[in-house]
Amino acid sequence: MPKADPVPASAAKPADLLAWYGRHARTLPWRVPPRARGRGRGRGAAPDPYHVWLSEIMLQQTTVATVGPYFVRFVERWPTVEALAAAPRDDVLTEWAGLGYYARARNLHACAQTVAGAHGGQFPDTEDALRALPGIGAYTAAAVAAIAFDRPAAVVDGNVERVMARLHAVTDPLPGSKTALKALAASLTPSERPGDYAQAVMDLGATVCTPRRPKCPLCPWRPACHAHSAGIAGELPRRAPKKARPQRYGVAYWVTRPDGAILLQQRPDRGLLGGMIGMPTSDWLDVPPDPAAQAPFAADWRALPGIVQHGFTHFRLDLTVVVAQIDDPDVPDAIWALPDALGRHALPTLMRKVVRHAFAHTGRA
Repeated sequence: MPKADPVPASAAKPADLLAWYGRHARTLPWRVPPRARGRGRGRGAAPDPYHVWLSEIMLQQTTVATVGPYFVRFVERWPTVEALAAAPRDDVLTEWAGLGYYARARNLHACAQTVAGAHGGQFPDTEDALRALPGIGAYTAAAVAAIAFDRPAAVVDGNVERVMARLHAVTDPLPGSKTALKALAASLTPSERPGDYAQAVMDLGATVCTPRRPKCPLCPWRPACHAHSAGIAGELPRRAPKKARPQRYGVAYWVTRPDGAILLQQRPDRGLLGGMIGMPTSDWLDVPPDPAAQAPFAADWRALPGIVQHGFTHFRLDLTVVVAQIDDPDVPDAIWALPDALGRHALPTLMRKVVRHAFAHTGRA
């Protein structure tokens, strides 16, 4: 018997996915569950736009499991956007430390101040107005508009791209197929309950239509999925070969004074780790730099054994750690911290690695 033609992908109904979401929605600290939210705008519990925005900024390039505790701490300390806007930026950076991509934290604080000041503490409810705020791009504007305000915006993250690629059997590789996948996502976005729908597609990708070994028998859209019909769901979405990340090298300067305090400095706002606190470093170059040539001042520098390795999105970094003790504590822009007080500062993950490396090789536990 000849194989029946697959059901058109257009037969994937938002209502089927919303029914699935009502039963299987993930419990997330920033989310209003679908049953509590009710059907349609103005009914049931309304999502807090501040919570939606904060979670979406945190979730950029970061996993849900990692973000959860940070989100809870943030809203406990700053329960409103006005409270976050009034906080010292260094306090915000300290709470953010470990989440990475620190420009997000600086933009988060700037955005909170703009919303609190220019918008009376109320987030705009349209994509265009949201995109005018600091640190909000196309994806975040769509997510906040849909989830917080039930605007029919196409919210497309990696989970949604994967669902659309499989549903429509899009074999062109990412990132070149992004525009097509967004158009397909937009074509399915309903005017009824678009906020719940946006979260439902993301949940489907996170829990059923997973990157490896998708759980097709559990999928409410399986009858309309062309990749499933063709037996290629696990192969999609395809991706263009990644370019090898370049290698860079640098030096971290571990400076102590006689009382054991360690020298920290605040990095410039621009660039990686902008505005964060850390040990002085050299420039990060394509070849290992001369430690003495880029040192913050002349001293009897001694290199510690081994290196500190760290991966950024676009390159890998090897840091040599050199140490010196100085008797004269008069260093411009210095922040001196005793070892037990290091945790009070917004040390990014790279600098925490430097601390562990230095303590391991200088006898400090």
